[in-house]
Amino acid sequence: MQQSATVALDDDVTPIAYTNLIWVGVALAVMVAVIRADIPWALNFLHVICGILWTGIDLFMGFVLGPIMRRLPLPARRAVICRLMPRMLFLMPTLSIITGTAGYYHAQQMGFLDVGYPAFWWVVAALVIVTILTVQGLGLLLPTNLLVYLEMRKDRPDGARIGRLMRRYVRAVGFQGVLQVTIIVVMARFATGL
Repeated sequence: MQQSATVALDDDVTPIAYTNLIWVGVALAVMVAVIRADIPWALNFLHVICGILWTGIDLFMGFVLGPIMRRLPLPARRAVICRLMPRMLFLMPTLSIITGTAGYYHAQQMGFLDVGYPAFWWVVAALVIVTILTVQGLGLLLPTNLLVYLEMRKDRPDGARIGRLMRRYVRAVGFQGVLQVTIIVVMARFATGL
């Protein structure tokens, strides 16, 4: 049986603003400029600040906002999603791409890609974790967020469909949280030397 509720579409629901692609382009251009400049502290700063934002937002969304959202009535949940997701669709992919790319070039710059085993296992761990986080974020979480956002914008959102999407999303976010904490442990090892 399909559950649905009638929810009036507010005039102030945030649409997906493709002009945000300008900011994405600026952020990626800054990343390219910093990589080309080959200045260790600048590349480290870019990697760390984007990593902190990516990890912090992921953990906040998954472990603070997620449980709150599950308990909200549909109109309140819809209001939050319809205002938050259009911004997150641009922010999170940009942060994940910059974090991983800047981290790779910084590791190369610092000579971490040339270390021998067993220290190189830390490099492998970092590459595997960041790859999983990025692929899962871009390939599962981003499309799920977009589908939920589009469903919530409808006059009669399909509660059953949203529930199915959110169950998959919650499992993925839990796994992302574990990986985010794990990458912090790996990065702490890099910071103190392999």
